[in-house]
Amino acid sequence: MQPLNFPSYPFRFKNSENKLAIFDEIRKKFIILTPEEWVRQHMIQFLILEKKYPKSLINVEKVLFVNGLRKRYDIVVYNSDGSICILVECKAPEITISQATFDQIAQYNMTLNSRFLTVTNGLSHYFCQMDFENEKYHFLKEIPTYSPQ
Repeated sequence: MQPLNFPSYPFRFKNSENKLAIFDEIRKKFIILTPEEWVRQHMIQFLILEKKYPKSLINVEKVLFVNGLRKRYDIVVYNSDGSICILVECKAPEITISQATFDQIAQYNMTLNSRFLTVTNGLSHYFCQMDFENEKYHFLKEIPTYSPQ
C-alpha cells in the first residue's frame, strides 16, 4: 500500500483467502485491505494515538438513513454524553477530494449533527467545524484533541 500523509503506525496484517487483511482495533477483526480501508485504519490510529480519543468512543462503518436511503458512514467519534463529536469520511488515495465529497458528508451530518467534520483521502485532510446557526462549516487547521466533558 502506498505511504500516506499520517505518522507510521504498527498495523497487524494477515492473509485471508489470498487477500491481505488489516486488523481493525475498533471492530476487533481483520478487514480486507483496500485502498480506502488503508486510509480508514490510519485515521483510526490518528484519532487514538495523536488526538487521544478513547477507542470506546469511536465507531466504524455503521448504517444510517439519509432521506430514507440506506448509507454507511466511515468513522464517528462520540462525546461521553453520546452526542456525535466528529464525523469522518475516508476516500481512497486516488480519489480527489471534491465539493461532492463535502456534499456527501454534509448530507450525512444533517442526520448525525456532528460538531466536527473530517474528509481525507490519506494524502489530503480537511477539518471543519459546523456552524449550525448559519448552516455552514468553517475550515480548521486540525481537529481538537480529546478533552473529557
